Amino acid sequence: MRYLIAVLALAGVVVSALALHVHYSTGTEPCSINEKWDCGVVNHSPFAEIAHVPVAAVGILGYLALAGLAFTRQRYLLLLLAIVAMGFALRLTFIEELVLMVWCVYCVISQALIALITLLSLGWFTWEYLGLKRARPVV
Repeated sequence: MRYLIAVLALAGVVVSALALHVHYSTGTEPCSINEKWDCGVVNHSPFAEIAHVPVAAVGILGYLALAGLAFTRQRYLLLLLAIVAMGFALRLTFIEELVLMVWCVYCVISQALIALITLLSLGWFTWEYLGLKRARPVV
C-alpha cells in the first residue's frame, strides 16, 4: 500500500510542478482549452498564492511529505496530512467553481490524486488499526 500511495504522491509532485510552471509562465499554456478550462487564468489569479508563495509550490512540498510518510509507514501522520491536504484542495476547487468559474486541468488531476491518497491512507490506517494486517509466522 505504501508504494502505491508514494507513487500517487510523486505523480502529484509532477502535476504540481506543471502548475508551478504555468504560474510563472507568460505564454499560452497547453492546458488552455477554452473559456471554462484554462490553467493560466487559475494559476495567475490572486488565489494562486498564499503569503506570496505559489499554491503549486505548497502542493509539491505536501506531496513530497505524503510520499515520505508513506515510505516510513507513518500511517497516522499520513492520514492526518492527507485529510488536511484534501480539505485544502477542496477549498481551491470551490474557488475554481464558484469564484473564478474556470477550471485548471492540473488542479483537477491533483484533486483526484489527493482524493485517492486520502482514501488509500484511510484504508491502510483502518486495516492496521483493526488488526487485519497479514499474520506473521511465529518462529
